[in-house]
Amino acid sequence: MSRASSRGPGGEGAPDGPVPDEEGTGAGGHLDQMGPGAVAVAFVIGLVGGWLVRRVASYAGSTAPLVTWTQALVLFLCAAILGVTAWHTRRVLDGRQLRPAPHRLVNRLVLARACTLVGALVAGGYFGYAISWLGAGAELAGQRSGRSLLAGFGGLAVLATALLLERACRVRSAEQPP
Repeated sequence: MSRASSRGPGGEGAPDGPVPDEEGTGAGGHLDQMGPGAVAVAFVIGLVGGWLVRRVASYAGSTAPLVTWTQALVLFLCAAILGVTAWHTRRVLDGRQLRPAPHRLVNRLVLARACTLVGALVAGGYFGYAISWLGAGAELAGQRSGRSLLAGFGGLAVLATALLLERACRVRSAEQPP
């Protein structure tokens, strides 16, 4: 796409490339921490979707899916990996070590934001599935709801450690105290 095609009619619009800051360097970007609104929306979408899974399965005449221990353990493993990454990132940025390249911090920030939304969606989905089994007289209802609750807490652990990683990616300026 050419420069002229990215502008509005008459040639006005945002220029391509970085916008110069006060010093004219073009490197003065700032990102705020992810707000709770997007996380809440992802959680509610997951909650409703998880609640609908059992109903759709029974309407279709099939059995409701089983939740295994592996699903919950994988979520806790992902949370542990995110936690170690957050700890290492904060340690490197606070220490006197050589700072990582900016693109590596941006990659970690993108990972943290994606995992925040996915953790909320997955937690909501498993909690919704567990809620759908409340009061059900099915033979495996207790097992399915219990494992779904455990997996939901695994999703919350992913959400929490992703928020920690996002916070760890903050680079303090020279004027800010630690």
